[in-house]
Amino acid sequence: MFKKFTKEDVHTKTNVKSSVQRNLKTKLVSQFPPLESVIDEIIPKKSSVELFKCEDKIQLYLIDNEVVFYQQFDDLIPSLKLVHKYPSAFPSVKVDRGAIKFVLSGANIMCPGLTSAGAELPEAPGLEKETIVAIYAEGKENALAVGQLIMSTEEIKSINKGIGIELFQHLGDGLWNFDE
Repeated sequence: MFKKFTKEDVHTKTNVKSSVQRNLKTKLVSQFPPLESVIDEIIPKKSSVELFKCEDKIQLYLIDNEVVFYQQFDDLIPSLKLVHKYPSAFPSVKVDRGAIKFVLSGANIMCPGLTSAGAELPEAPGLEKETIVAIYAEGKENALAVGQLIMSTEEIKSINKGIGIELFQHLGDGLWNFDE
């Protein structure tokens, strides 16, 4: 999604009203319940939240000139930097070592990279289809990407073919390097 993202992709910049900020906080907590205890750290009460409208109907939400989360259509998606600050707040999966170079080049994650030795999927009941997940790698401490499950974790284990996760953001992409 942000492979070749640059400042030229931003069309408009506006400040977000406090009522919209409250709605954003509510929506973030409903999507990611563990954020409830830290939501006021993420979006402080007196902070200035900026909304950048970009290509492909992508909206970036910046606080203190750092992208905290973004939106394409309905779901709010945490930026990788937010995932690094609050790693336990987001559902996660782990890919094997062989998938790392592909993920860092922006490729979607295939099911075998999630089911082989070294990879980890959550135990039953697992995660539902279309869940936003932080993606970790075997032997690495921090997340290397954020994506969305194309199928549930149970389906990934049983089918073990095709794309398992659509990649949204990864280390070193345009959003990771985006400075305002």
